[in-house]
Amino acid sequence: MKIIYLAGPLYTEGERILLESIDKLCKEKGFSTYLPHKDGGLFTRKEKSSKDFFINDLKKLDEASLIIVVFNGPDVDSGTSWEMGYFFSKGRPIIGYLNDTRIYDQVKQLNPMIINSSDRVVNNLEGLKKILGQMKNGKINNKKT
Repeated sequence: MKIIYLAGPLYTEGERILLESIDKLCKEKGFSTYLPHKDGGLFTRKEKSSKDFFINDLKKLDEASLIIVVFNGPDVDSGTSWEMGYFFSKGRPIIGYLNDTRIYDQVKQLNPMIINSSDRVVNNLEGLKKILGQMKNGKINNKKT
């Protein structure tokens, strides 16, 4: 596996901290990652154009062999959803991360396009750690958890 692309909302410090925790876990398991706000820079809307951010992230999506997507929030972030859809169109695996007390039944509450594009969905870092360990050992199947 070349690289894991980490996707999720980046608007708040808490959202970025969660993605950084996922990044750290992936690296501890021996994977390389691309974390947009750390590796490509955080787009703050003060820049004149978002085009450079878009092109860089698109390039990294093309290089990645797996994406981990944070589903937290009242609805999956629009940019995150776009990244996920693009990745899905490439036929590459998608792991969803959902740890949000507003969502009590992920299959019923998540948009059908989101849940059905996901190969696996975990609800905590321990679950993600387990799946990454299975992937490292070549023992993963495409079954939602």
